[in-house]
Amino acid sequence: MNEAAKPLKAGRPAGATSADPAIARAFGVAVVNMRREAKISQENLALLAGVDRSYMGKLERGQGAPNLVAVVRIAAALGCSATELVRRFEEVLQAAMRPASEATGLD
Repeated sequence: MNEAAKPLKAGRPAGATSADPAIARAFGVAVVNMRREAKISQENLALLAGVDRSYMGKLERGQGAPNLVAVVRIAAALGCSATELVRRFEEVLQAAMRPASEATGLD
């Protein structure tokens, strides 16, 4: 073993979080938009997806990022594929990352 190498520690590095706030917000916006288009209440979407209503609320508010199982379940509850849900999420994320002048067409 290299004596200069430090031993690995279990867990996340200090200060690391499991969700990027911009990504979490974009996913939440995409879910809210799709849910409203489908005319489904947040509570009903949670029920259809098999997740807790409070968890769905956190996702929609951008306070957490879902795991892959939740993405698949939410997409199915919305009547679409996970691919479609992720595509919509990426559209929201890209729009949020554009500079304000580009988003409004002003320079």
